[in-house]
Amino acid sequence: MSEKYEVMWAATAENDLADIVGYVANNSPSNALRILKKIKEAAAQLYHSPERGRIVPELQDQGILQYRELIVPPWRIMYRTAGKNVFVLSVLDSRRNVEDILLDRLIKPRE
Repeated sequence: MSEKYEVMWAATAENDLADIVGYVANNSPSNALRILKKIKEAAAQLYHSPERGRIVPELQDQGILQYRELIVPPWRIMYRTAGKNVFVLSVLDSRRNVEDILLDRLIKPRE
Protein backbone atom coordinates (compact mmCIF):
# COMPACT_ATOMS: atom_id res chain seq x y z
CA MET A 1 0.00 0.00 0.00
CA SER A 2 1.43 3.37 -1.00
CA GLU A 3 1.83 6.31 1.33
CA LYS A 4 -0.72 9.12 1.24
CA TYR A 5 0.28 12.75 0.90
CA GLU A 6 -1.73 15.91 1.47
CA VAL A 7 -1.93 18.13 -1.61
CA MET A 8 -2.01 21.85 -0.78
CA TRP A 9 -2.28 24.76 -3.19
CA ALA A 10 -0.17 27.90 -2.67
CA ALA A 11 -1.98 31.19 -3.19
CA THR A 12 0.15 31.84 -6.29
CA ALA A 13 -0.97 28.56 -7.86
CA GLU A 14 -4.60 29.29 -7.04
CA ASN A 15 -4.22 32.72 -8.65
CA ASP A 16 -2.59 31.17 -11.71
CA LEU A 17 -5.49 28.75 -12.08
CA ALA A 18 -8.08 31.50 -11.59
CA ASP A 19 -6.34 33.60 -14.25
CA ILE A 20 -6.31 30.68 -16.71
CA VAL A 21 -9.96 29.83 -16.11
CA GLY A 22 -11.00 33.48 -16.28
CA TYR A 23 -9.16 34.04 -19.54
CA VAL A 24 -10.62 30.93 -21.19
CA ALA A 25 -14.10 31.64 -19.81
CA ASN A 26 -14.21 34.90 -21.78
CA ASN A 27 -14.54 32.82 -24.94
CA SER A 28 -15.90 29.52 -23.66
CA PRO A 29 -17.24 29.02 -20.12
CA SER A 30 -17.72 25.28 -20.73
CA ASN A 31 -14.13 24.90 -21.90
CA ALA A 32 -12.93 26.84 -18.86
CA LEU A 33 -14.75 24.41 -16.56
CA ARG A 34 -13.25 21.44 -18.41
CA ILE A 35 -9.75 22.89 -18.04
CA LEU A 36 -10.29 23.62 -14.33
CA LYS A 37 -11.38 20.02 -13.71
CA LYS A 38 -8.50 18.59 -15.71
CA ILE A 39 -5.84 20.58 -13.85
CA LYS A 40 -7.40 19.97 -10.41
CA GLU A 41 -7.72 16.22 -11.09
CA ALA A 42 -4.10 15.96 -12.22
CA ALA A 43 -2.88 17.75 -9.08
CA ALA A 44 -5.14 15.68 -6.83
CA GLN A 45 -3.49 12.49 -8.10
CA LEU A 46 -0.27 13.61 -6.44
CA TYR A 47 -1.68 12.48 -3.08
CA HIS A 48 -0.52 8.94 -3.79
CA SER A 49 2.34 9.41 -6.26
CA PRO A 50 4.13 12.75 -5.96
CA GLU A 51 7.29 11.41 -7.57
CA ARG A 52 5.48 10.76 -10.85
CA GLY A 53 6.16 14.25 -12.18
CA ARG A 54 9.46 15.09 -13.82
CA ILE A 55 12.02 17.42 -12.31
CA VAL A 56 11.55 20.89 -13.86
CA PRO A 57 14.16 20.85 -16.67
CA GLU A 58 15.00 24.57 -16.53
CA LEU A 59 15.69 24.29 -12.80
CA GLN A 60 17.48 20.95 -13.10
CA ASP A 61 19.94 22.63 -15.47
CA GLN A 62 20.78 24.96 -12.57
CA GLY A 63 21.18 22.10 -10.07
CA ILE A 64 17.78 22.74 -8.42
CA LEU A 65 16.19 19.30 -8.06
CA GLN A 66 13.39 19.65 -5.49
CA TYR A 67 10.77 21.01 -7.90
CA ARG A 68 8.70 18.72 -10.11
CA GLU A 69 5.96 19.25 -12.63
CA LEU A 70 3.03 17.57 -14.26
CA ILE A 71 2.14 18.48 -17.81
CA VAL A 72 -1.52 19.12 -18.64
CA PRO A 73 -1.09 20.56 -22.13
CA PRO A 74 -0.46 23.41 -22.52
CA TRP A 75 -0.01 23.98 -18.77
CA ARG A 76 2.70 22.94 -16.34
CA ILE A 77 1.72 22.24 -12.74
CA MET A 78 4.83 22.92 -10.66
CA TYR A 79 5.12 21.48 -7.16
CA ARG A 80 7.45 20.21 -4.47
CA THR A 81 7.13 17.69 -1.70
CA ALA A 82 8.05 18.14 1.94
CA GLY A 83 7.44 15.28 4.32
CA LYS A 84 3.89 14.05 3.73
CA ASN A 85 2.85 17.24 1.93
CA VAL A 86 2.76 18.16 -1.74
CA PHE A 87 2.72 21.90 -2.38
CA VAL A 88 1.34 22.99 -5.74
CA LEU A 89 3.28 26.19 -6.37
CA SER A 90 2.39 27.39 -9.87
CA VAL A 91 0.34 26.59 -12.94
CA LEU A 92 2.20 28.02 -15.92
CA ASP A 93 1.57 28.19 -19.64
CA SER A 94 4.15 25.89 -21.25
CA ARG A 95 4.30 28.16 -24.30
CA ARG A 96 6.00 30.81 -22.18
CA ASN A 97 9.56 30.82 -20.83
CA VAL A 98 9.36 29.47 -17.27
CA GLU A 99 12.63 31.16 -16.29
CA ASP A 100 11.22 34.56 -17.25
CA ILE A 101 8.01 33.92 -15.34
CA LEU A 102 9.79 32.83 -12.16
CA LEU A 103 12.27 35.72 -12.34
CA ASP A 104 9.40 38.15 -12.84
CA ARG A 105 7.65 36.73 -9.76
CA LEU A 106 10.75 37.12 -7.64
CA ILE A 107 11.31 40.70 -8.74
CA LYS A 108 7.68 41.88 -8.82
CA PRO A 109 5.57 39.88 -6.35
CA ARG A 110 1.86 39.69 -7.14
CA GLU A 111 -0.32 42.19 -5.30
